[in-house]
Amino acid sequence: MSTIIAVLQDFSFVSAIQLSSAVVVAIGLLMLFKPLLLGCARAAVLVVKPKLTKEERLRRRQMRDAMMLKRMLNTSECGASHAAELRAMASRA
Repeated sequence: MSTIIAVLQDFSFVSAIQLSSAVVVAIGLLMLFKPLLLGCARAAVLVVKPKLTKEERLRRRQMRDAMMLKRMLNTSECGASHAAELRAMASRA
């Protein structure tokens, strides 16, 4: 507690103005270079996790659809006509 009091006693009006002006300048620079910083952040994300190609996305979507149809076929709630309709949909996919 005495350390906080000692720091506050040594803290002057001039140092408060300097600190606040430094904070304002730092925020101004961040706002000025915001598009550049966002572009660098997006590039870093793409390095870590690259986007899938169009073909990979298509294959992934087809696999997901096939798994969904298979799950629907394996449920015990569906009737024979419903299962036949799902099989027909699966054959078209």
